[in-house]
Amino acid sequence: MADISSASNKRWLTIIGIGEDGPDGLGEEAKRLIVTAPVVFGGRRHHALVAPIAIGECLTWESPFDRSIAAIVARRGSPVVVLASGDPFLYGVGATLSRHVNADEMHTIPAPSSFSLAASRLGWPLQDATTISLHGRPIDLIRPHLHNGRRIIALTSDADTPRQLADLLSASGFGQSELCVLETLGGTREQFRRCKADHFDLADIDPLNVCAIDVVAAGGARTLAFSPGLEDTLFEHDGQITKQEIRAVTLSALAPRHGELLWDIGAGSGSIGIEWMLCDPSLRAIAVEQSEERAQRIARNAAAFGVPGLAVVEGCAPAALQHLATPDVIFVGGGGSEAGVLNAAIGALRNGGRIVANAVTLEMEAKLIATQAELGGTLTRIEISRAAPIGGMTGWRPAMPVTQWRWTKN
Repeated sequence: MADISSASNKRWLTIIGIGEDGPDGLGEEAKRLIVTAPVVFGGRRHHALVAPIAIGECLTWESPFDRSIAAIVARRGSPVVVLASGDPFLYGVGATLSRHVNADEMHTIPAPSSFSLAASRLGWPLQDATTISLHGRPIDLIRPHLHNGRRIIALTSDADTPRQLADLLSASGFGQSELCVLETLGGTREQFRRCKADHFDLADIDPLNVCAIDVVAAGGARTLAFSPGLEDTLFEHDGQITKQEIRAVTLSALAPRHGELLWDIGAGSGSIGIEWMLCDPSLRAIAVEQSEERAQRIARNAAAFGVPGLAVVEGCAPAALQHLATPDVIFVGGGGSEAGVLNAAIGALRNGGRIVANAVTLEMEAKLIATQAELGGTLTRIEISRAAPIGGMTGWRPAMPVTQWRWTKN
């Protein structure tokens, strides 16, 4: 594609948001630009909406989508109109085009987003609702947002998504949540229907729909707390898991920051990488695990916690680390005492990056003590005891102590 640095400042690209009411919902400027455009890009539905006024060549999105983006950029300097649904910069084509075209080359005329239309129909203050796109994405992404009393508006992929959401809600203890399906918002066929998730009976749903959920949690519902250190019982594991209290301290030590990539070496159940990604949608993680069974378990846990984007690499460190993207942060848990693992992790870390390593064995502890003496950083000993029955009474039963090394690479 052309280098955007050589682009003219002329606003040659116009992105117009359009609703289901077609030209009737457009202002005079938007209609004039469509009428005079030599070429108009958009989906089949968009072209059908503007057919009464579009005169120029109408090009439908290609597959893969990058081919259409390249075709648009190839016309740099000549007038091009791109049609988008609602607000082009809210999960729309505008976000994609902005990676290839400078802002001073674009003129955007947005329409109300599906979120705005749904909120107005429901009477929900949009700033108080959680908005999420499930369009072309796993519906598991909704799981972290399922809290009693929360209101969620979700973009969907097709007519099947509402039922899939109802099934997910019911299976997770949120079956009494009210699910509202809003169809063809802004068009002549607009309608919205409500039902309880565990009594979902809606049929003939239009593929163009938005789902709104008024969340109600039953006792024992799978609610993912906002704090680090989620209960161990929420994870599928075989005992190879960083325990709840240690995990909370470890997440604090890892100190997630916007957009960072974590390597979780010897991931076990994947709990560290999962909780890392739950901290913020911008965070990424790679879980490295040599056991095939555990690697599959990590993927299942990631889906169950609503972070299906967690990458799982099956292999033995340090060899499995060789071709991975450069990490900002590394956690070394299981397998850290194996030859070369800690040194490989230190070597792979970018300058300014952070490493946190936990030891429960004497061998790994000795390695951390020696590494701290050589490189610096801090050593912390973490000891947890839990009350447990002792005969007919109660006493403290200590868990295995953990030695934790924290270090920033300069």
